[in-house]
Formats: sequence, structure tokens, C-alpha cells
Amino acid sequence: MLRYTLMRLGIFAGCFVVVWGLVYAGVVPHGLGGSNLMWVALLALVVSAPISFVVLRKERDRASVQVAGRVDRMKANLESSRSQEDDAVDAVADVTQDASGAQRQAS
Repeated sequence: MLRYTLMRLGIFAGCFVVVWGLVYAGVVPHGLGGSNLMWVALLALVVSAPISFVVLRKERDRASVQVAGRVDRMKANLESSRSQEDDAVDAVADVTQDASGAQRQAS
């Protein structure tokens, strides 16, 4: 997952440099007032998103398999914890029932 994130960030940084160069050269218009940096970042984001979608397809699939595996492990751990808790509650209920049954017989 970290690898995918870093690759995506790298594509964004590359697009940011290219868009900044185009704005500096006058090919793409400057932002209004002091918003030039935000304009360049927004354009870089718009350009990098489809590039990342196409170029990082295999890496995104690998990352999703990792995430799905983690989710499955967490679900299994949660279910294991639930069953242990249920067993403990059942054991306490059995002990309580046995104790109350012994008290009735003693009376």
C-alpha cells in the first residue's frame, strides 16, 4: 500500500513540475492574484489522476489484495474474540446455574 501511495505521489510531483513549467512558459494561464500555486496544484491533480489510474493499475490491484487480506484477518480475529467471549459467558452461566441448583437441593 505504501508503494502505491508513493508511486501516486511521484506521478503527482512530476505532473506538478510539468504544469508549473507550462505556466511559467505562458502556455497555460496564470492563476488570479496570489493563487498561482493553487492553480498549478489543481491542474497537476487533474492531470495526474487519469495517468495514475492507467499506469498504476497493476499496483492498485496488488494493494487491494493486501487490503482485502487484512480485512479478512481482522474479521477472523473479531469472530474468534466473539466466540471466546460467548464461551466465557456460557461458562459463567453454567456455573451460576449449577450453584443455584445446588442451593435448591440443600434447602
